Amino acid sequence: MNSGGMMSQNVALWVFACLVISCIFSCTPHYSPKPRGYFRIEFPAKDYRSFSSSCPFVFAIPAYASMEPDRSADAQPCWTDIWFKQFNARIHLSYISIEGKAHFNELVEDARTFAFKHTIKATAIDQQRINRPADHVFGLLYEISGNTASNIQFFVTDSTHHYLRGALYFNEKPRLDSIQPVLDFIRADIDTIIHSIRWK
Repeated sequence: MNSGGMMSQNVALWVFACLVISCIFSCTPHYSPKPRGYFRIEFPAKDYRSFSSSCPFVFAIPAYASMEPDRSADAQPCWTDIWFKQFNARIHLSYISIEGKAHFNELVEDARTFAFKHTIKATAIDQQRINRPADHVFGLLYEISGNTASNIQFFVTDSTHHYLRGALYFNEKPRLDSIQPVLDFIRADIDTIIHSIRWK
C-alpha cells in the first residue's frame, strides 16, 4: 500500500474516532432533577355559619368544616376541634375560665410558650395583636414560618373571665412547600373566626 493510501486510511480512522467520541458526549441524555410535584387542590367557596354550644362563646365557622369534641385524655368540657376533612387539618380550641389576675398572666405566658416551642424548626415567628374593644376581645396571633407542627396559633380573651386558645395542625408530616396553599386558605378562615368571636 502506498503512503497516500495509508494516509487516507489514517484520516478516515481519525474522523470515525472523532464521530464516535462526539456521539458519546452529545447522544447521552442529560438528567436534571425535577422539582417535586403536588396534586392540584380544589378549594370550596368561602361560606360560614354560626357555631354556638353550651360553652360561653359563639363564632362563625366555615361551612366545609365540622365541629368535633376534643377526645384527648386531659380534655375539658369546652375543648373542641374545627375539623377540615378535605385538607386533613384541624384547629384545636381550648377554652379556660379565668380565675384571677395571676391565672390570666399564666395563661398568656402558656400561649407564648406553646408558640415559641417551635423555634427549633421555625424560620420566623410573627405576632399580630388582636384588639376588638367593642366586643371585649383581645389577644395575639402567632404565624410560625417553616416546617413546624403548627404554623398558626392564637388566643383571645376578655382579660377577666374568658380565655380561648387555638392551634392549627395538619395530620401529616410538616412540609411547608406542599401545604402552603391550604395554609393560606385556612388562614383566611382563622381571621373570620377571630373577628366573629363573641362572649356569652
